[in-house]
Amino acid sequence: MRYFVTGATGFIGGRVARQLAVAGHEVRALVRDPKKAADLAALGIRLHRGDITERASLREPMSGVDGVFHIAGWYKIGARDRRPAERINVEGTRNVLEVMRDLGIPKGVYTSTLAVFSDTGGRVVDETYRHDGAWLSEYDRTKWAAHYEVAEPMIRQGLQLVIVQPGMVYGPGDTSSLRDSFVQYLRGRLPMTPQRTAMCWAHVDDTARGHLLAMEKGRPGESYIIAGPAHTLRELFELAEQITGIPAPKRHPSPATLRALARVADVVGSILPLSGTFTREGLRVIAGVTYLGSSDKASRELGFTPRSLAEGLRETLTHEMALLGLRQAGAA
Repeated sequence: MRYFVTGATGFIGGRVARQLAVAGHEVRALVRDPKKAADLAALGIRLHRGDITERASLREPMSGVDGVFHIAGWYKIGARDRRPAERINVEGTRNVLEVMRDLGIPKGVYTSTLAVFSDTGGRVVDETYRHDGAWLSEYDRTKWAAHYEVAEPMIRQGLQLVIVQPGMVYGPGDTSSLRDSFVQYLRGRLPMTPQRTAMCWAHVDDTARGHLLAMEKGRPGESYIIAGPAHTLRELFELAEQITGIPAPKRHPSPATLRALARVADVVGSILPLSGTFTREGLRVIAGVTYLGSSDKASRELGFTPRSLAEGLRETLTHEMALLGLRQAGAA
């Protein structure tokens, strides 16, 4: 089969492109700078210079493919310039899906997120759940708009599209703020883990496999949560301590404390640059919130089976410790 992938130089998209190539499919990847994607080219993946915000760059590489994986997106918590979020997450998605429609491509998989549900208030929700604001971050808002105001209306108009909704994705090769937290922890510098904040944790390779399963078995018009098991951030780092022997943070501020800090950060941030976690937006998205969804539907219909957090976290932390030159407790 011949597939077109956006976001192939990113964390999830790169794994999807590689899994497709290893499975023997022809893969076309849209990249802004082919020189920075030599690792993809080495796998036989055809690189096409372009950008999802430039509609004209999409038509040629998308022509004649059997399926589209639209994975590219903007994800920056606490960014001062939030204008790219609308341009990439909403208008870029519109560009890809409209070209898919115009070319008559048989099937597509669009990467949404559990974040379109915002804070689920401790509930583990399914694909029928819907949240209509307010938003904890600009990422949440723009991904919601892409999901409900772009993808779903086009599905109702006949687009053969499957939507997948990952939760929190982790694993070797991550470059997000989560990876920054792992590095801080491994260096003994992570200041705290918040009370009650919980997410569904899926290893990046499982998440990528969920995309391939959605293309193979997913029913067009349906959404599938492809998230892993639910754990609080506190549980995550307590498990990390068991794996590495490095103590987990001992401070666990309450949601009220973090919301109060968020208000102060808004004032400080107008004067001094703050890192993403300690901006108003960064503190708000960890202030006791829960991004929780059930992958039961994906398990039944797609055969999606994510690994345990213990298994995936061990691999991830071992990788990060090697990069930092650290040895695990008990290592020879």
